[in-house]
Amino acid sequence: MTTTHTTRATLNRLVDAFMDAWARHDLEAAMALVAEDAIYDEFNEKLWQGKAAVREGFLPQFRGDYGDIQFNEESRFIDAETGEALIRWLCTFQWKGTDRAWRGLDILRFRDGLIVEKLTYAKTERPKPPGQPVS
Repeated sequence: MTTTHTTRATLNRLVDAFMDAWARHDLEAAMALVAEDAIYDEFNEKLWQGKAAVREGFLPQFRGDYGDIQFNEESRFIDAETGEALIRWLCTFQWKGTDRAWRGLDILRFRDGLIVEKLTYAKTERPKPPGQPVS
């Protein structure tokens, strides 16, 4: 298989599209950016291998199991030479009637314009104080 080099600008557009799909809870749009042989390694060490399994791993978040879960991007690093992006985010969601939040990051590895690995790392969640933004 031939792998093409992806430019920094293209990687930024791909990350934008992926993050936007998550923000809109659009599973089909997110999965359109995932390769058939992709791996999703969750923060809890659950490993999903293959596009169908990755979809299953994403589903609870897109289905609304945690309310309006949002990954608010705080910073991004793109390495065009390796085809990787690191996105640091603040995740906000609801759990059992309580607003919650945690910080984390995703490392996304791309091949030929598709995500082949999504490695997620997260800090311990914490309650979000009522009426107060988490910073």
